[in-house]
Amino acid sequence: MSFDANCFYCSKNQDLDSLMIKICDLDVSTVYLFKEQTYSGRCNVVYKEHKSEISDLTEEEAAAFINDARKVAKAIHKAFNPDKVNYGAFADTMKHLHLHIVPKYEGGTTWGKTFEMNPQKVYLSDEEYLNLIEKINSNL
Repeated sequence: MSFDANCFYCSKNQDLDSLMIKICDLDVSTVYLFKEQTYSGRCNVVYKEHKSEISDLTEEEAAAFINDARKVAKAIHKAFNPDKVNYGAFADTMKHLHLHIVPKYEGGTTWGKTFEMNPQKVYLSDEEYLNLIEKINSNL
């Protein structure tokens, strides 16, 4: 299994803990809830092995990764009823395959535009985070 000690997704260090909370493991991915919740329910689906590009995966691995992301998006739709879900795969600075799953709400922040990566606007209590995680998990 590929591992990069300098990658916070691989090392699961305090930098990762400061930004996200682990929700669960799926077939080939780990799902995290962003602590910054301007987009209520925003998650990150992170490939378990250290891979930089989706093109680094076999067809089977890529299909499994996309299926994990589909499961999370479906759970987000059921749990939060967004008007649209946006997907982001940037990885210019974080070279570990991951996909942002960002629920968007008509009339809400950046509706009709690309979501802001880290708006630093909405943080929740521990209880509120646990409630979001429970809603997502119950729909996976």
